[in-house]
Order: sequence, then C-alpha cells, then structure tokens
Amino acid sequence: MRMQLSHQAEALLGKSDLVIITERVDDVARLIGQMITMGLPEVLDRHSPRHGKQRGLRWGWTAVMWLAHMLTEGEHRKVAVAVYIQGMQHTLSRLTAQVLQPLDCSDDRLSHLRTHLSKPKYWPQSERDWNARSLEVPALPPAVMRCDATTVSGAHEVTAEGLLQFGHSQDDPTRPQMKVMMGSLAPLGMPLATDVLAGARADDGLDLALRERIRTGVQTTGLLLVGAGKMSALATRASIVGHHDWYWSPLPCTGATAEAMEAWISEGVARGETSAWVRVFRPHDRGHQVRTAAGDEFERTCCAQGSHEGGTARVMVVRSPLHAHHQATGLAKRRRQAETALAALPPPSGRGKRPITAEATLVEAMDLVLKAHRVEGLLSVVGEKQVEQHTQ
Repeated sequence: MRMQLSHQAEALLGKSDLVIITERVDDVARLIGQMITMGLPEVLDRHSPRHGKQRGLRWGWTAVMWLAHMLTEGEHRKVAVAVYIQGMQHTLSRLTAQVLQPLDCSDDRLSHLRTHLSKPKYWPQSERDWNARSLEVPALPPAVMRCDATTVSGAHEVTAEGLLQFGHSQDDPTRPQMKVMMGSLAPLGMPLATDVLAGARADDGLDLALRERIRTGVQTTGLLLVGAGKMSALATRASIVGHHDWYWSPLPCTGATAEAMEAWISEGVARGETSAWVRVFRPHDRGHQVRTAAGDEFERTCCAQGSHEGGTARVMVVRSPLHAHHQATGLAKRRRQAETALAALPPPSGRGKRPITAEATLVEAMDLVLKAHRVEGLLSVVGEKQVEQHTQ
C-alpha cells in the first residue's frame, strides 16, 4: 500500500510517499522461535547432505519454513509452501535473518529434503542430536518411555517398494496403510524416536531398534519402558533387562499365560477377601478420594531361549472398579439382547412364517445367538415342543 505523506512528514523523512507492507503473522513468530531454540536448523544442516554447487536456503532453514507452514496452515501439500513464503516474505526474512525466496521452498526442493530425511543414514543422527539438546534425564526418578505403534490408512496406490501396503488393520482392511512406531517421554508426550515403516510389517521386533536409538540418545540406564502387549514377548523383555532397564506391559491371553491367567485371578480374588490387596486412591474432579484400582503381585521365574540363567519377573493382577462396572453393564446388555433373540427364535405360526420342526436346527440356532452375544454358558435355555393337529 502506498501512502501520500503530509508536508511536515515529507520534510522529516525526505520523501513524499510511504510504502506500507501488511502481512498476517499469526503464530509463525512463536513457532520459528521455538524451532530455533531447539536448534533444528543447525542439527539438520550438520547431518543433511549438501551439494557443492547448491545455492539458496540451507536445508535446516528450509525444514523450518516447511514445518511452520504445516503447523500454521494445517496444509501438508508441498506445492502450497512457495505461495505461503511469497505472502510472508518480509516477515519470515526478519524472523530468520535469512534472504528468503519462494523458490527456496519449491516442490522439487522439499521433495529432495524429504528424501534426505527418510534415509537411515541421516535421520537417526539428527534425532540423537535433538534429544541431546532438549532432554536431560536425571538419575532419580527413572524416566518413563512409552513405545507403541499405530497405522495410518488411506486411498492410495500400492507399489511394490512403497510405504502404503495391505496388512493387518483394525480400521479398514480394504485400504492400504503405513505403520508408525514412536517412542515418547511420559507424561510430556515428547517424541524421542520415530520409525515410519511399510504397512505389511508386523509389530513384533519393531520396538527393539527403537529402544536402542532411545537408549543412545538419552545415554542413561534404568529407564522404565511402557508398551503394548507386543513388548511382553519373552525375547523382548530379556533384551530390556539385559540393558539394565525396566519394562511394564500387559501379558497377552495366549499360550501358557492364558492357561495360568485363571489361576492368578482366582488367587488374587482369594487374597482380596482377606484384605491383602494393595488399594490405590486418587482424587476425582470434586476432590474426594476414590479407589481407582486394587490388586496384588507375585514373582515368577522366566528364562529366555538361548539363556542358561533365569530371571525373576513381577506379575501384577489388578482390578479396576470402573472397568469392572463397564464390563458388568455390557454383560447385562448382551444378556438382555440374547434373551430377546432367543424368545423370538421360533417364529409364531402364521402365513409366510416357517416354523422350526427339527430339534437339531433349533439347537444350532440357539448356539449361534449365544455366541453372537458372547453369553455362552451364562444362559440356560429350556425348549418346549408344541404339536398342532388339523384333521382335513
């Protein structure tokens, strides 16, 4: 915008008009300031390859501009970054003290940067340097690290070497997916290590390499690693203990664990009746202390394959009153639905209604209803045979 100055302003400034440039800042200044504090430009410049004749913005500042655009605009397309830079060129140049041009964040340059960051040769080194700059783990208490995997699916084309592949999915098995494995610092949720893998891979073994990178970046032992049921594999737990760390994960209801689970619960319930349980109380939203969990623990000996010495593992049997209430409510609902379905199973006599005449067919239909509502062994069904005779 060009503004005509008054005679007094013209005499003071030595010019007759003034050019005013208006740019919307939003939260860009705060985001870029935080990334500069984290040392993101320096770390990426240190480990990202740079061609000898490469001109323009360095890779570290290119990544900062790309991240600022994604976080501010909620837009992940590379083609929109150059337009964004052009609309805020003066503001971004002042914030970064760099000479910015829209071509510095073109689609081609961002694709090259993404290719560099996706290579194992460069990304783990940058990840380790960020952890060293932004994380300090004290000796006590031990830091809690959470390791878990998730899947991201979408309507994409599947290629032989691509990340998007068909695999086991709890969302939509008909769509390809990619798998993201992340290790984060609890309770902050700060990411410490991230792996993006093909969606056809299983979760088994993915956390081994992730934990090694976390351990290298944190440079301390005695970490408490919290994960899902995949972490409870005996080889995985042996590896964690072998590096002088701790683990906490739920045991899967398969194999020998499933056979021993019922005995553990029965023994825990018996100890609960003698008030031997450990009870945990937490204040709720109104400030009153309520019991959130109660349970017991015992020790058992575990020996990993290939190891001559066994170790001791602590097993905790915990009862959550809230979870038990939800289970009881769900069971009562399923039981009512099963009773309604069983009562309506033999259709009443009438036009267009075919009655069940064979006892085996009726028993099979009743078993299907009980299995569908997960109430096998909880309902007792009594059948009554009715015979109608018509003389013609």
